[in-house]
Amino acid sequence: MLRGLLPIILAALTASVASAQTVGTLDPQPLPPLANPTDLKVAAKELFGRKGNPVPIQARAIGFYAKGCLAGATALPVNGETWQVMRLSRNRNWGHPQLVQVLEHLAAQVRKVAGWPGLLVGDMSQPRGGPMLTGHTSHQVGLDADVWLTPMPERVLSQVEREEMLATRIVAPDRRDVDPQAWTPGHGAVMRTAATDSRVERIFVNAAIKKALCRETQGARGWLQKVRPYWGHDYHFHVRIGCPDDSPDCKEQDAVPAGEGCGSELDWWFRDSILYPKPPPVPPKPKPPLTLADLPPACRQVALAP
Repeated sequence: MLRGLLPIILAALTASVASAQTVGTLDPQPLPPLANPTDLKVAAKELFGRKGNPVPIQARAIGFYAKGCLAGATALPVNGETWQVMRLSRNRNWGHPQLVQVLEHLAAQVRKVAGWPGLLVGDMSQPRGGPMLTGHTSHQVGLDADVWLTPMPERVLSQVEREEMLATRIVAPDRRDVDPQAWTPGHGAVMRTAATDSRVERIFVNAAIKKALCRETQGARGWLQKVRPYWGHDYHFHVRIGCPDDSPDCKEQDAVPAGEGCGSELDWWFRDSILYPKPPPVPPKPKPPLTLADLPPACRQVALAP
């Protein structure tokens, strides 16, 4: 079982680091045009990564979180009273309108529940969703967002800060618990507020953060069921909402398992073989990238629209 998990573990760790801590650029340059963009064998990430604008039609998430696209996307404004978007050069502050509403609602509550001035929002989706050139397997249908575990400052960040500032690492160096010098009750309060939104189906965090939440939560604990441990996520938590009613082609994920998730299923994540996986003797062959032919048929129209 573990041998089969190793490629997943290593890929997840790589993606997490790439998305959370890789700096952006102050002078993003457009990618060169594709020779034959209508070829169904072209990697879908090459098509969607070149689209700088959404398809202006009714919003709908199409396909699954890790195999789909997004029509009629809405941008989260780069500045709000209680949020700021990071890594603007990536142009990934797009989502289904319901995701944007969830983030704006969460940001408006953080001063009250945690004493934070607001949220720093990382990657959401591309203007048309779809596979990304770097950093994520999911985030394809406009229903996922990364929220930094760093409170928003009481000022507007500069362009340089937005591209080069690093998020706060919350996990201790040995990866067995949170870092007591970085972790605060406010972190738990923000994640609890996100999880208690009925539109949110999952909150992905590092297992050490889940451990801290299980240990410190007093009173109502039902929301812990939505908080799911996953590799990486040392610097941010991942908000995922369910398929909106206006998106019949959106594929639902499996239901969250019953229970708080604070027992033996959490202990699994702290085995040495999981915390410190050894690379396999023979490196696995990388999976071929998704093509348009792999995505739902409606994604062809989304990707190829002007």
